[in-house]
Amino acid sequence: MSLPQTVSRDEWLAARKALLVKEKELTRARDALNTERRRLPMVEIDKPYVFTGPDGEASLLDLFGGRRQLILGHMMFDPRWEDGCPSCSAGADEVSRGLIEHLHQRDTELVYVSRAPIEKLERWKAGKGWFFPWYSSYGSDFNYDFGVTLDESVAPPEYNYRGREEYERAGSAHPFDFEQPIEMPGTSFFLRDGGRVFHTYSTYARGAEMTGGSYYFLDLTALGRQEEWEEPKGRADSVRVGRPDFAT
Repeated sequence: MSLPQTVSRDEWLAARKALLVKEKELTRARDALNTERRRLPMVEIDKPYVFTGPDGEASLLDLFGGRRQLILGHMMFDPRWEDGCPSCSAGADEVSRGLIEHLHQRDTELVYVSRAPIEKLERWKAGKGWFFPWYSSYGSDFNYDFGVTLDESVAPPEYNYRGREEYERAGSAHPFDFEQPIEMPGTSFFLRDGGRVFHTYSTYARGAEMTGGSYYFLDLTALGRQEEWEEPKGRADSVRVGRPDFAT
C-alpha cells in the first residue's frame, strides 16, 4: 500500500483547510438527514411477537426494559448454525458497558435478536463474554416481518427495501440466489408510548453496521440526542449537558 505524499507544512495546511470545508458540508448534511429521519412517520406494532430470553418468554414491549426507546440489532444466527455470524459478532464485540450506560441515560435500550434457539445464543454469548440482552425469535415471524430472514416459501423476499427485480434492474449484487432461508443483518428502532409500541426506523446492509458511540446510535432514533446546550452548574452529572455545534 502506498503512503501519502510528503509535502511542506504550508502545503499540508492548505490541503487540510480545503478538506475541512468538505467535512463541514458533510456534518451539515448529516444533521439535516438526522432531522429528516426524526420526522419519519411511525407504524404501531400490534402483532404479539414472542421472544425467548434467559429468563423465559418476553414480548416486544418487554425488550424495552421499561425504557422509552429500543435499538434492536438483528444478528445473523441461523438455527442450523452452531456459531454466530463472524461479521455480526465482530460488531457486537465493540458494544461496551459505557455505550450501554450512555444510551440508558437517554432512556434507550439496546438488545440483539437472532433466530437461533436461546441455548445456542447463550452458549455463544458466554464464549464471547458479552453482557447485553440477547433474545431468540425462534419459531416467530419477527425476522421475516423485519426483512432479515429471506425465504420465498414464507413471503416474497425483499432486502433493504428492494426485491430481486429492483436489484437486477440496477445491476446490483443481491442475496436472493443463495440457499434459503438466508440470514441478513439489520438494525431496527422502536418507540414506546405507554403500552403501545411503534416501529420508527430500520436500516440494512452497510447502514446496519453497529459501530460508533452513543451519539451515533441516538441519531438514528426518533427522539435523537434529547439535549440542549447548557452551561454546567455544579456537578457535571447534575444537569443534562449538551454539546454546541462548532462545526457549522
